[in-house]
Amino acid sequence: MNADKELIPVRPDERFDEGRLADYLRGKLPGTKRPLAVKQFGGGAANLTYLLDYGTHQYVLRRPPLGPVAKSAHDMAREYKVLSVLHQVFPYAPQAYLYGDDTAVIGSDFFIMARQEGLVVRRHLPPAFAAMPDAPRRMSVALVEALADLHAVDYEAIGLGDLGKPVGFIERQIEGWYKRWQAAKSEELADMTAVYRWLHDNLPETMAATIVHNDYKLDNVMLAHDDPGQLVAIFDWDMCTLGDPLSDLGALLCYWSEPSDPPYFQQMATMPTGDLGFLTRQELVEWYGERSGRSIADIRFYHTLGLFRLTVIIAQIYIRYARGQTQDQRFHAFGPMIPLMARAARETSDR
Repeated sequence: MNADKELIPVRPDERFDEGRLADYLRGKLPGTKRPLAVKQFGGGAANLTYLLDYGTHQYVLRRPPLGPVAKSAHDMAREYKVLSVLHQVFPYAPQAYLYGDDTAVIGSDFFIMARQEGLVVRRHLPPAFAAMPDAPRRMSVALVEALADLHAVDYEAIGLGDLGKPVGFIERQIEGWYKRWQAAKSEELADMTAVYRWLHDNLPETMAATIVHNDYKLDNVMLAHDDPGQLVAIFDWDMCTLGDPLSDLGALLCYWSEPSDPPYFQQMATMPTGDLGFLTRQELVEWYGERSGRSIADIRFYHTLGLFRLTVIIAQIYIRYARGQTQDQRFHAFGPMIPLMARAARETSDR
């Protein structure tokens, strides 16, 4: 979808004092002495994203979602740190300009980054791509190749050597997501306990650390208007860290769709569904292995970990809705999805 078509008036419960923000930014960035108009990007289900339009200049503001949140999952300071330097060596990282930690300005911390132009593909192919029979395959290849290229970045050379603690990364992922599950669950699920134990019992050998995006999927990238095989930008870097690169690939498999997937997977897909010509999960894995040169022998572990993590993410989003911390009606349907995704994780571990 064209990013402009995703722009909506700011949702009533997600408004902030635009005048106070304008005063705070005035003179800090080019064009900010002019009047400010604010709109909201309606896509996405977690962090909130706004367009700041000064007429001659446009910027994007990112902030955490409403209500109590796990800072490790909505870390604006981390996202700013990554994007303030990564753009120098990785062309798909938007440049970040400014981080604001004064919560009195809009009610939370936030950062300002460059506006990007292109198409974000969500549930349906944009008309421009639907007319190209090979568009799904081309965007699949572009997506997985960009992931492999991200994992090849020398993070020490750009000053991100302290971004995370690679030693014990996977163990911390398992424990951290299980802890978040305990805080977000609305019912006990035996499948989650079983998968948690399976992950502990099947840890793969440690792989050389890379930058890990930690939320890599099709609707977190932007493609060129006229070329589905050309990425313009990758978004949502707030969980970026240093760790095992195959955790990114495993998570991507969870968000991917195939025509044979059960109905609940089709419903949760963050990409177009049906027999459209996207690469299969297996083809994604093999393409990544060839591009990166890494062994993909343990991909079942990473796919299971990704589904375990996705179940927790869905539960975190749903519990905010159930507690009235957000009025976004899209999240009402997330509740029934939680046990289904937990079952998928267990079935993947047993496969």
